[in-house]
Amino acid sequence: MKRYDYFAAGIGAGIPIFLGYLAVSFTFGIMAKNCGLSAGQAVLLSASNLTSAGQFSGLTLITAGAPLTEMAITQFVINLRYCLMSCSLSQKIESTTPFFHRFLMAYGVTDEIFGVSVSRSGYLSPFYFYGLVLISALGWISGTFLGVVSGSILPARIVSALSIALYGMFIAIIIPPARKSKVIAGIIVTAMLLSLLFTAAPLLREISSGFRIIILTLVISGAAAFLFPVSDAEE
Repeated sequence: MKRYDYFAAGIGAGIPIFLGYLAVSFTFGIMAKNCGLSAGQAVLLSASNLTSAGQFSGLTLITAGAPLTEMAITQFVINLRYCLMSCSLSQKIESTTPFFHRFLMAYGVTDEIFGVSVSRSGYLSPFYFYGLVLISALGWISGTFLGVVSGSILPARIVSALSIALYGMFIAIIIPPARKSKVIAGIIVTAMLLSLLFTAAPLLREISSGFRIIILTLVISGAAAFLFPVSDAEE
């Protein structure tokens, strides 16, 4: 296949991601508007990050006036999984692939793009990956823009109702794996209870939201990995 063919195939494979990102980033755009960001600022944030959980948490910390150190640590913990995904994808790239291709591909490593890329048979062409990233990023960025613009036009009640979509997205993410695994369901319930404890307990609620995420992520994921290790066969 020629470079153009790989690129076109990547765009075709990324259309479902485009549609999903368009819906989720629309909610982020509304949230950004409510936090006082302009359309240009919100679009720049989405274009330079391309990470749903990182952007939502980062915007929350920005609004709360959190220090840069706290924000950096939070983003590091939340997005650490992308390092593992990148290591896995590096095994699907031909050893002769130049460094600048690897460097550019690193921009577009997200959960969904990784899932499509790693399931493709044979070596992964950088141009296939570029097509996949281009259409996906377009959905994420355009959805953000539409969300900000809609937040300025639509009535406040409708904007408030659309903001609930964010929580629906998170529920849609955790329910399917929780139904298949009692361990995952238990971890989710534990995380919810501990999060509630950190919000209500007199001393724990004094901890900023960013460090709450860091503490709970490290403690819960670390305990789960130690108590319920995943075997090589399951991986």
